[in-house]
Amino acid sequence: MTGTGTMYTTFDSPLGELLLVGEESATAKGGVALASLSLPGQKGAAVVQNGWVLAPEAFEEIAGQLRAYFEGTLTRFRVEYAESGTDFQRRVWQAVDAIPYGATVTYGQIAGQVGSSGAGVRAVGTAIGRNPLLVVRPCHRVIGADGALRGYAGGVDRKERLLGLEGALVR
Repeated sequence: MTGTGTMYTTFDSPLGELLLVGEESATAKGGVALASLSLPGQKGAAVVQNGWVLAPEAFEEIAGQLRAYFEGTLTRFRVEYAESGTDFQRRVWQAVDAIPYGATVTYGQIAGQVGSSGAGVRAVGTAIGRNPLLVVRPCHRVIGADGALRGYAGGVDRKERLLGLEGALVR
């Protein structure tokens, strides 16, 4: 995410000010494919770089979807993503993208879907932890086998808030 064509904006959310970063795209609504969505204080969060262009107008479609999600009226994002990650990470992220709104799956279930069960659960956890698109790629819907909330780069408290918003918490 360096060089020409990289745009960014911020978005006020119930989780704090989100940083949205995108790459120019001829096929995406608004002309930007989302490359990163970071939460304040997130481990490994994107940081605005020299040469990036502040372009809130390019993110209007994505911001509208985020607004609707936080209001509880959007259950599936329709956002073009900028290509990133290794082949394995992309397989894991594709499995995460398929988790329905209001549902949870375990790290082991994701590992089984990508053909990496057993010791591969740790690798799946690492790939999920490197998800650059928090909230829109719903890694918050992945939980421990015992039902525990763990391993969210934006903090377990935010994972709990997102799952609560979606009605996925049974306490």
